[in-house]
Amino acid sequence: MNTFSKILTVLLMFVAVAAQASDLAKEKRWADQVIEAIIDGDAVLLNDGSSNFLGIYTRATENTSRAAIIMHGTGVHPDWQQVIQPLRVGLTEHGWNTLSIQMPVLGNEAEYPEYAPLYDEVAPRVDAAIDYLKQHGTKQIVLIGHSQGASMAAYYLSATKQKVKGFVAIGIPTYANDPRMNSLLSLQKIHVPVLDLYGSEDLDIVLNNVDRRRDAAKQAGNADYTQIRISGANHFYDGHEDELVETVSDWLNRQ
Repeated sequence: MNTFSKILTVLLMFVAVAAQASDLAKEKRWADQVIEAIIDGDAVLLNDGSSNFLGIYTRATENTSRAAIIMHGTGVHPDWQQVIQPLRVGLTEHGWNTLSIQMPVLGNEAEYPEYAPLYDEVAPRVDAAIDYLKQHGTKQIVLIGHSQGASMAAYYLSATKQKVKGFVAIGIPTYANDPRMNSLLSLQKIHVPVLDLYGSEDLDIVLNNVDRRRDAAKQAGNADYTQIRISGANHFYDGHEDELVETVSDWLNRQ
């Protein structure tokens, strides 16, 4: 291999690695916009061991040692107006502190399957969020994920020691071509209580696997797995935000 070929190989390897990592420049742009617009809660800077990322910590209206880590869907941010912002603020009125975190993202042109390598970046971020909460006196932690954030949370729980007390999966999709993104495989390994929440008008990738998700939880022997369908709700719960918050908080408070 000549010198030019070696240089080209190194450059191609760099491009390949870069393509498999979160777009930190996009994360920074999101953070700059989000921090300026936060009304409820405080921006916190977390570190996953290789880079800083944004979190929004919002205290409950009453003193509590319970907290929910909230994980958004594809390509957005921890104060996204659909699902995420209603939950991170609304749950504080039901006795839960919330920590909404920036998940790994790709550029706007990225296709859903291209996110698979980013699943390997999820555990360090969730662990950093858990550490932050414990350092602030939190005793009980749950995960709440929406859409791809739910798939990422499920993969995290399936691949690591389960450090949380429960998991709310909202509109969780299943992409079977990569085991990391296959929520059915993940559910077979999750033993903490699970709420599988979806809308009657949800995406096909969610609705087509309702029974299979239930079967996967049975394979795990998870007696604390619950499915709830919100009638009339689409994937983003537009017009059903209050029902979303009430359903999640009711389930959490029963655990």
